[in-house]
Amino acid sequence: MNLSSKRVALRHCPDYGPAELAAGLDQLVDTCLAGIGFSSMHVLLKPNLISSRQGPLACTEAAFILAAARCFLDRGARVSLGDSPAFGTATGVLKKLGLLGQLRKLSVRVTDFKKVRKLVLPSGVSAGLAADALDCDLLVNLPRVKAHTQLRVTMAVKNCFGCLAGMRKAWWHMEHGGAPGLFESLLVELLTVLPDGITLVDGVTAMHETGPLNGKPCQLGVLAGSTNPVAVDRALLAIIGLEPEASPLWQACDHAGLAGTRLAELDFPLLAPGDFPATNFQVPIELTPIRFNPFRFIRSSIRRMLHGLS
Repeated sequence: MNLSSKRVALRHCPDYGPAELAAGLDQLVDTCLAGIGFSSMHVLLKPNLISSRQGPLACTEAAFILAAARCFLDRGARVSLGDSPAFGTATGVLKKLGLLGQLRKLSVRVTDFKKVRKLVLPSGVSAGLAADALDCDLLVNLPRVKAHTQLRVTMAVKNCFGCLAGMRKAWWHMEHGGAPGLFESLLVELLTVLPDGITLVDGVTAMHETGPLNGKPCQLGVLAGSTNPVAVDRALLAIIGLEPEASPLWQACDHAGLAGTRLAELDFPLLAPGDFPATNFQVPIELTPIRFNPFRFIRSSIRRMLHGLS
């Protein structure tokens, strides 16, 4: 991924109307990827499809995903879409969101990230990543702004964790969640092995108070884009009014010395964070441990296997 850019494109977007989303995403892509030809390029959309069990707010908004697909199709790209939810499959979640049929009509290929390729991260930790994510020409990261009980708030950087296939995500929580800061630092390392791309953030209606599954809606009215997920996350922290030191993922990015962690260094060619009104976005005060309870992990593993058989 491009971890050197400090450019972040921000735009007001009051709702999920198709025309508003299309105009907004077009402007973000044109601003962040100016001069790039998309004809025949293989673009992989990576939304947050964590679960459809708790309602659509847990996932990237369906209308946002559809608008992103059309944005790149209209530019001549070959578009596919993939994720690896904790339970079930991307195909199953998309079906429950009412998106699967619409994507198929657009000839968007849906992948459940079944094919895995192992890579070694800079720290020496092995990561089983989705081959589809590694092989695309452009990885389009489509996170939703959400409060999170373990990481306080999650956006672009955390959504890339979904490129780790299947139960490997839960296992990382178990194996690397015990030492303070280790899990977060590994999430940051994942960024270094993923292909270049663009992050387009669904910040129209965020999830706040708790998360990543059961939070409440919070209207932010923002679309955000950058080729650097670290930079766009820092801009959004300013918009929601959260001090960066309160974000464990920001701390990990800052400790790694990545570009984009300092608000004063960011370039805002469209709107700046100060152009957005103050929000009532609420985050968890006390964080729960990264490492799952072993019994919960076993129970979750069994549930995932049963989902695979159904």
